[in-house]
Amino acid sequence: MTDDAGVDGDAETDADDERGGDPEVPADPEHESEIPEDHPRYESLLTRHRIERGVDIGITSKQGLIAEGRGEAFDYLLGEETLPSADAAARAAAAHLLLAEHPVLSVNGNVAALVPGEIVDLAEASGADIEVNLFNRTDERMAAIADHLREHGASEVKGLAADGRIPGLSHERAKVDVDGIGDADVVVVPLEDGDRAEALGAMGKTEIVIDLNPMSRSAQVAAVPIVDNIIRAVPNITRHAAELADASDEELREIVENFDREAALDEAERAIREGDLD
Repeated sequence: MTDDAGVDGDAETDADDERGGDPEVPADPEHESEIPEDHPRYESLLTRHRIERGVDIGITSKQGLIAEGRGEAFDYLLGEETLPSADAAARAAAAHLLLAEHPVLSVNGNVAALVPGEIVDLAEASGADIEVNLFNRTDERMAAIADHLREHGASEVKGLAADGRIPGLSHERAKVDVDGIGDADVVVVPLEDGDRAEALGAMGKTEIVIDLNPMSRSAQVAAVPIVDNIIRAVPNITRHAAELADASDEELREIVENFDREAALDEAERAIREGDLD
């Protein structure tokens, strides 16, 4: 899933009918608090609302709407739940972040729209920097996303300096801060473009990818592929980071070494191909 967002209201009605949801619940609430948490499609409705608002306030591109629809389809096939392998990946991600000398959380427009406060919480729990990185980059969007993250508690947001470049990329996502992603040893890249994921790996950086498609290039090249919805995955990494805060480096390294990325990808693909949607 890359730069995620939602699909149309007719599809929502059909999904409600399939899962026994309440057709009386509005598909387009003005505020996310209007979405009842016991609705069987709560996470889907919440995600769509946040992405739509992100477009309205200028932090999410319209292309992100299409990408989110693709991601939502994969989440539906996963049963809209965190697989045991995804939880293990989140724990491995937390261990990587706690062991890192300079961890960085990369944020694009969809990430900023979907989990701004959760990203700030993860940065605080792991000691990571936050850096904005966009494909459809403009000064206005960069500033709007940085402001949005600050409104949700971020004390510092990198990415505006753009005084470094990722080798091998010709588009705007090549631009990074030298003292941010440029200097990072571990990078969390949610909803990532495959070519940048490959380029960051070529630089020797440990990549933690959050992607609902286990067959995507980003997930395939990641040291830690977390095949899960970002609104579940980011808080899950934070929870594990808090639980592991007092763990020794030896314990953290053991978690990292015991994580089986191939098994995680295989379980996710198997769940998508063979899962029970009842």
